[in-house]
Amino acid sequence: MKFVTNCRTTAMGILPHKDVDKALELAFSLDIPFWPQLPKMSYWEDMYVQVSENFPGTRIDLENQRIDFSKERFYEELPAFIERMEEDDLYRLSEQYSAVYHKFLERDLSGYFAIRGQIEGPISYGFSVKDENDRPLIYDDEVRELLIDFMAKKVNVMGQELKAKNKNAFMFVDEPGMQFIFSSMSGYAEAIAREDLDKFFSQVEGERGIHLCGNPDWDFLLQTKMDVLSFNAFGTGERFVNYIPSLKAFLAQGGTVGWGITPANFDEFTTTDLDQMDDYLEMLWDRLEKEGILREEFLPKSLLMPATCALLNPDKGETVEKCYEDLRELSARIRARYNLKD
Repeated sequence: MKFVTNCRTTAMGILPHKDVDKALELAFSLDIPFWPQLPKMSYWEDMYVQVSENFPGTRIDLENQRIDFSKERFYEELPAFIERMEEDDLYRLSEQYSAVYHKFLERDLSGYFAIRGQIEGPISYGFSVKDENDRPLIYDDEVRELLIDFMAKKVNVMGQELKAKNKNAFMFVDEPGMQFIFSSMSGYAEAIAREDLDKFFSQVEGERGIHLCGNPDWDFLLQTKMDVLSFNAFGTGERFVNYIPSLKAFLAQGGTVGWGITPANFDEFTTTDLDQMDDYLEMLWDRLEKEGILREEFLPKSLLMPATCALLNPDKGETVEKCYEDLRELSARIRARYNLKD
């Protein structure tokens, strides 16, 4: 990252809200606003649907709320796609696929410290979307290769749009499926995954990060060519801080860590208070300091975030809104405690 984050706040893209204005208000309550993805409002706002736009062989089945991919249709549409593959408009997120994104862009975004965009990553998409034979796209070498290039260009086009609004704009790639790589049942070899991720990020321009809520092989992920790693510190922090050599190397090359510390899920939120979140985060940081990773080195290169997204809370958006309140308060506490100035 070309700028110091100093434990400022941001969050993942997905919110449980159906009201666009309320969702935007929540996103803009943080130091680094993001454009909200609202799958409860419309299937078009689903992160998997949004990244599907213009990928050959793909159709959106609104009635059954599924992404329909046909290998036969892929080959039929591929020549026309190749003819346009150098056009930015092919990768641009249209208003049909996200009305919320375009409302976000209508705002004056220049006065914020930074802004952030996000798209679904190629590995998670490849595991989730299947062809007509019920085979995940991740196992089809030809489709996967084009998918990696396609998504990298989508990241770049969105990043350029956001940079035009704010010089510190950056992108997250959501990869909830990343942890499946390390399952013996995945059938997607770790070496191939490394090659694919390196190829993907080598094509991505500007500052970029990975966000995931799961618990992958942290050595693998910390060695990926990225600038920001956003993770669920509340749920997996004690394991994460054990990967000292890889974490040292990531921070030494300028990496930024997004500490997902305030729980957004109803059950976790209602059994945890702000002081406990604060104490837990300090405990994780104490463990890093014992291994020679000092607060003065990594706090300026840290972000504070919610631990996860939360679409299924019984109170809909209420817990998430309280989670954001705690996040803002926790950030203020920590920035004052360690004199992290603007």
